[in-house]
Amino acid sequence: MLAPAAVTTDQRYAIPESMQAWVLGDPGQLMLKRKPVPVPNKAEVLIRIDAVAICATDLDNIYYGPPALIEGGLPFNKNWTPGHEYMGTVVALGPGVDEFAIGQRVACEIHAGCGQCKRCRQGMYTSCHNYGMNYGAHDKGHRANGFTTDGGFCEYQVNHINTLARIADDMPDEVGALVVTAGTAMYALTELGGLVAGESVAVIGLGPIGLLVAAVAKALGASPVIAADIADNRLEIARKLGADHVVNVRNIDAVEAVHKLNGGEGVDYAVECSAAPDAVNTAVHMVNRGGKVCLAAFLHEKVAVDIAHVVKNNIYLYGIRGEGKSSTHRAEALMRQKRFDAGLIHTHTFALEDLPTAISYAKNHTDNAIKVVVKARGVARIGVAAE
Repeated sequence: MLAPAAVTTDQRYAIPESMQAWVLGDPGQLMLKRKPVPVPNKAEVLIRIDAVAICATDLDNIYYGPPALIEGGLPFNKNWTPGHEYMGTVVALGPGVDEFAIGQRVACEIHAGCGQCKRCRQGMYTSCHNYGMNYGAHDKGHRANGFTTDGGFCEYQVNHINTLARIADDMPDEVGALVVTAGTAMYALTELGGLVAGESVAVIGLGPIGLLVAAVAKALGASPVIAADIADNRLEIARKLGADHVVNVRNIDAVEAVHKLNGGEGVDYAVECSAAPDAVNTAVHMVNRGGKVCLAAFLHEKVAVDIAHVVKNNIYLYGIRGEGKSSTHRAEALMRQKRFDAGLIHTHTFALEDLPTAISYAKNHTDNAIKVVVKARGVARIGVAAE
């Protein structure tokens, strides 16, 4: 059992010396290996990972490299473990840690900023000025699990205590793994200036983040909430999560439809979650004068924006990168109160050993997959289940 000096453990949780972990080789090449179980340092805990959700950004990291930054470069062939949307159980405490107890279930944010740069002191640790500066002799203390350090496609991981959000005992593991996704949705609305009940919101693109933006907006009192996508099944989930109106934009003008549904005028806020090349302009034309647009998706190409319209109409553009300003804690509070059912976006669960299949489901939207979760325990492998 792993029990380093000054690290607090508990006999209830036998911690092995090594663990199963997926590592990235060439682009798209994942290999299951054994790695040493990491040891928590000061202000860190060891998490037994119980569930990990697959994010579109994981696919970017695994197949293309960015936005991961490992040892100052792309993540390929560096024995790096991806995965960043995970939850689990605290099984060991680093030196001096008393903020959490062994046995507590937690959702794990991605980012632990350096704590000393201007942005970190503002609570914007996802915009840490020392992002990725955590290797060799130039370790500034920044960590982003699943981006600049090892992530969660394994059995155990260390996390800084600032990244942890306690989750309700009755929250299923698969739902707990979605707390960070909901935190990103919350952060999008937070950065738009603080949604006031009765203000209108349009959401473009109903992937996991877009769906939960609709849910969080409605839980915060937005009215109306208008959700736009091209997939009818996702539009139906948006309705169940609280959207007042849904719009299939495959064959109609999205801007015109949103204006019509909002009494003939633009909405107060638009959140762009699709990464479609024309979606930024769609969003800026959806909002009313003085409206605000949050860009929550990573676009893969440069896009043209109608800046004249933005300027003439005093429209504000904001970009976010993941969660921030403790938004995950606020999102978990809404989930704990059952203000919306985040589990509606969870469609598939696989064993950790079947990660490549899970990745394929998420990448190709197999069987209408939306949020795919992998679990290190309690789920039969595909081969075993088929026998």
